[in-house]
Amino acid sequence: MTTGITLAHFSAIAQQNATTEHERLTNAVKAFLKTRLAPTQANDLADNLSVEVTPIDSRIKIPQCTVPFSFDVDPATLQQSYLNVRVSCDSNSWYLFSSAKVTRTRTIVVTASMISPDTVLSASHLSLAEVDIKQLRHTPFTSLQDVVGARLKYRVREGQPVQSNMLCFICKGDRITISARAGTMKVKTSGIARQDGVIGDTIEVVNSSSNKSVIAEVASTQEVVVNL
Repeated sequence: MTTGITLAHFSAIAQQNATTEHERLTNAVKAFLKTRLAPTQANDLADNLSVEVTPIDSRIKIPQCTVPFSFDVDPATLQQSYLNVRVSCDSNSWYLFSSAKVTRTRTIVVTASMISPDTVLSASHLSLAEVDIKQLRHTPFTSLQDVVGARLKYRVREGQPVQSNMLCFICKGDRITISARAGTMKVKTSGIARQDGVIGDTIEVVNSSSNKSVIAEVASTQEVVVNL
């Protein structure tokens, strides 16, 4: 368990829209959890955090406490969807466990309709929606412009999160431009992709002139870059 954090830290929040001691304590548990969970949120993709605390049973007698209540949660459980918080009064032996459901969502790109395989995505195919991050198994996209121009590998339904495994900006067999950079010099030649890739991936391509394979980074839907 963590070191106890007292009710005094959350009293102002807990009293908002609360008329009973049970409601105030429930609100204080919620405020405590939001404070503890904030550092666990993704910094790069800005997860949205929702905390639903089960109301404390009105039949439970909450004693008068001469010191502020304390709250503890096991740090090892903070990434879980369901948490238990120990609420206690340090001036006597009273305590209870309060339960909460934690949902983390992310505003990402989803499909606006059912889309067929090999479709080149435009803004009309896409929209933004909040999605539970537990549904995401691959890298999602947070901007429509990040996926416009990419090609779908297979049929997808409406509202499906657009993830990196679904797309290729350059697809196997595509004719592409290979740009070779050496310092300030840049040379271009044509080639053929031997692998699928999204922007930032490294894939194998074949130089059409020399028929040699090289590993290059996908820079756009038409270009890969080799750093010499």
